Amino acid sequence: MTQPTRPSRSLIRCTGRAIGDFRMIREGDRLLLGLSGGKDSLTLLHLLLYFQTRAPVHFELGAVTIDPQTGLTDKRALIPYLDDLKVPYHYVSEPILERAEKHLDNHSYCAFCSRMRRGLIYRTAREHGYTAIALGQHLDDLAESFLMSAFNGGRLKTMKAHYRIESGDLRVIRPLVYARERQIQDFAHAAALPIQDENCPTRYGTPTQRPRMKALLAREEADNPHLFKSLVRTLMPLMSVGLDDVPQADEADAPGAANPTEAVVSWKP
Repeated sequence: MTQPTRPSRSLIRCTGRAIGDFRMIREGDRLLLGLSGGKDSLTLLHLLLYFQTRAPVHFELGAVTIDPQTGLTDKRALIPYLDDLKVPYHYVSEPILERAEKHLDNHSYCAFCSRMRRGLIYRTAREHGYTAIALGQHLDDLAESFLMSAFNGGRLKTMKAHYRIESGDLRVIRPLVYARERQIQDFAHAAALPIQDENCPTRYGTPTQRPRMKALLAREEADNPHLFKSLVRTLMPLMSVGLDDVPQADEADAPGAANPTEAVVSWKP
């Protein structure tokens, strides 16, 4: 029988701080976790289960997996796992790959798939009365997105920590925005999480921009161990955009600051 696994203290601390800094979870929220079956979303699942029993507010938690019908993996293996954890689980299977092959060339597949997945997650959230969607992107992801946007798009942009979607009826939160990928990897390994293989066909083709940005950051961090602490401050104004009641860079302390805000204190382990 699967039981929730207590995450490491460092992961709890940085996740709780992000939730507090960006006012991610409110009283009575019904969160829908986008569960890909990778280490990031599975780690976030256990963090949210941990906070559900200790948070200063009451919130409900469910999960959704979008199966694009690639034929590479079958993530239905997660169904008994979520059942053991007593987390309501929505498994949505749609022929996204088939539709992409009919209408788009391979260069457009990633954007098409991402848009389709997002729409299906929104639809599931609305059908079942969820108020916010939780996604598992972490600090490394945000840093890579920032460099990709600056290098290739000529814009200073990254993923937002908390925002309301265009239609206004749902919010999106990313509680791992202060967490490093290696922290998540360590927990996923120690907890023996049931990580599912990636079912995206493009991962087997030509390397994308993201792995190159990851390699660049790794080289820079080898020479500057404090690189990501600096990047948090750089990214704060960009990840803070989205909601009027989310603090901007001059209102929220970066991780490790001496005087955490009142909201952060209440989310400490």
